[in-house]
Amino acid sequence: MVSIPGSELLTAALNVVSQSLQIPVIIFLLIFAVFAVFAFGGLISDYNNRKKLTRDYKENLVYSLVNASSVDELKKIVNKSEIFESQKDVLLKIINAHSFSSDSREAWALNLIEEEEVSMAKSLEKIDILTRIGPTLGLMGTLIPMGPGLAALGSGDVSTLASAIIIAFDTTVVGIGSGAVAYVISKVRRRWYEEYSSNLQLLVNAVLENLKN
Repeated sequence: MVSIPGSELLTAALNVVSQSLQIPVIIFLLIFAVFAVFAFGGLISDYNNRKKLTRDYKENLVYSLVNASSVDELKKIVNKSEIFESQKDVLLKIINAHSFSSDSREAWALNLIEEEEVSMAKSLEKIDILTRIGPTLGLMGTLIPMGPGLAALGSGDVSTLASAIIIAFDTTVVGIGSGAVAYVISKVRRRWYEEYSSNLQLLVNAVLENLKN
């Protein structure tokens, strides 16, 4: 086989780069695993403390908001409601803008809703990153030690090969496990945020309708 001039140097450099990534990959996998555990614990905590609004409750609340006779009554209804505090803040900010023109008030309401959606999207970014990067790092952790392991097998060093395989399996399990946990968390939280956003839009429309009258 004809050797291309300089290929050995390039191959050696590529091997150095590849092997130098092993420790960072393992460190990040450990960080991701710890983060996934804490994130799952946070999910369980939020589930236990989550406010679930029934259809009848939302119907009565919307009816009360639409038919409130004054701005003060609107504020009282919002403050006494069982919705999230962040939803109350949005509704109260819209109510406080009752002196705005109808178009300005609607634009302000839309801006507040968009800010809430951006905030929810940011809270999902870390989980989404873990969902995608966790398995990728797990695959890298699998492949990186296999090069030296196979080379050791060629020279009859079985113990080095066994050590490389253990590292490969461990990183694969941690990477896929972290990604799977993050995927479940992302799906559940995304559904919660969609429900939150839908309810907020419903209540904002009710407040805006009242303020038009």
